[in-house]
Amino acid sequence: MTIFTAFLAGLVFGIGLLVSGMAEPAKVIGFLDIAGAWDPSLVLVMGGAVMAGLLAFRLAGRRATTYLGLPLALPAVRHIDGRLVGGSLVFGIGWGLVGLCPGPALVDLGAGRWQAAVFVAAMLTGMGLFQWLERSRG
Repeated sequence: MTIFTAFLAGLVFGIGLLVSGMAEPAKVIGFLDIAGAWDPSLVLVMGGAVMAGLLAFRLAGRRATTYLGLPLALPAVRHIDGRLVGGSLVFGIGWGLVGLCPGPALVDLGAGRWQAAVFVAAMLTGMGLFQWLERSRG
C-alpha cells in the first residue's frame, strides 16, 4: 500500500506541476523576472502550495504516525544557519538561471525533454559531491 500511495502522491504532484505551468522553464523564468516582463501567474500556485504546506505541517505536528501507520519524522532543526542560507542561495540561483527545480525537472525528464536530462545529471552530481564533502568533513 505504501508504494501505491507514494506513486499516487507523485502522480498528483506531477500533474499539478504540469497544469500550473511550474514544469515550463520559460514560465518560471518569467515569474522570476520581476525587473522585466514579470509574469505573476505563479503567485497563486506558490501561495496555494505554501498554505497547503502550513496546514500539513500543523496537522502533522500533532501526530506520531502517518495516516498509513508509519513513523512520522518531522525536521528537528528549526534555526536558520549559514548552511541553510547558502543552500537556499544555490537553489535560488539555479532555479533563476534554468527555470527548473528538482520536482519539475523530473516531470520534464519523464516528458522526454533533453534539457531536463542535463539538469538532472547536474543535480545528481551536485548531490553526490555534497555527500562526499559531508563524509570528508568527518
